[in-house]
Amino acid sequence: MSSVFALIALYGLVFVLHLIVPARRVTGYVRDEATGAPLRYRLNGVRVMALTVALYFVAGATGLVPWDWLYVHRVETLATACGLGLLFTLAIVLPAAPRRGLLADLYLGRLANPQWLEGHIDAKMFLYLIGAVMLQLNLLSFAAHHLLLYPHDPSPGVLLHVALFSFFLWEYLNFEEVHLYTYDFVAERVGFKLGWGCLTFYPFFYAVGLWTTAALPNPHTPAPLLGLCALLFFTGWMLARGANMQKFWFKTQPEKLAFGTIKPEVLSDGEKQILVNGFWGLSRHINYLGEITMATALALSLGHPGELGPWLYPLYYLVLLVPRQIDDDRRCRAKYGALWHQYERRVRWRIVPGIY
Repeated sequence: MSSVFALIALYGLVFVLHLIVPARRVTGYVRDEATGAPLRYRLNGVRVMALTVALYFVAGATGLVPWDWLYVHRVETLATACGLGLLFTLAIVLPAAPRRGLLADLYLGRLANPQWLEGHIDAKMFLYLIGAVMLQLNLLSFAAHHLLLYPHDPSPGVLLHVALFSFFLWEYLNFEEVHLYTYDFVAERVGFKLGWGCLTFYPFFYAVGLWTTAALPNPHTPAPLLGLCALLFFTGWMLARGANMQKFWFKTQPEKLAFGTIKPEVLSDGEKQILVNGFWGLSRHINYLGEITMATALALSLGHPGELGPWLYPLYYLVLLVPRQIDDDRRCRAKYGALWHQYERRVRWRIVPGIY
């Protein structure tokens, strides 16, 4: 029972930090459905992450909490997170006006971009923040368990896995503003998929590689192979980050040279424009290829290719992003009409250039 209250307190701590820590105020891409005005956001993810991780290290160094507490109590904390995700879903969906059937509304949500306290808290931003912070803490705790089990022969792959994943999380929070222009903020509503997904699935399932291998001994993966894993990861990162940054600059500064070198090339009908060069000339969803590539590198870095657990993470991305690509193309056809068909003829590949 103590682990239940501890996780609730931890989630509450992140909420309070997000509420009180100084933040940047930025204008997003999506608009308020009632007023039509662009939504404003408070962004302080990096600061909240830094404070929370610092508190974790203080608690571990002083013996207040065991370094691997979250690993030891991973089943209880997962169950608690499941309960919190379900309660959040019911609380945010049921009071809102129905859109479809009840089950569809519970899963997909009714409210597009709920904000509270006069915009001080944005539901989506908070959900992604708490998911990232909890995933970081899980990764640190799971790796600590491995180090405590094998202090004289720890796996370098575990350390590489945590280092790469931590880079992914901190880099994501550092570029919070860019993600205000991505599919989640533009197209999705807040229900079980986002609420339970960020409170439960994101922080616990994304750590599935270490969940299943932290207790295994060092597989003695050759250093060159670990180097190739890191290279593969950063190749994926460049595709995902590069594509998202190019689109962000195009949306906010249409004439800006992306990365100082790529001049935007567009298809236009006089009213709407579609970016068609640079990363977006390689495939229509090249950022999805980057996400899948990073996930594959993270699975390989652990050095247990015969274990199923690490592969569940990249497989999840395949299951998530292929249907999302189909839905995103459908939305874009409806929004851009003939212009999108021109883009499809020009850029044939959906995700993987030359293959799909």
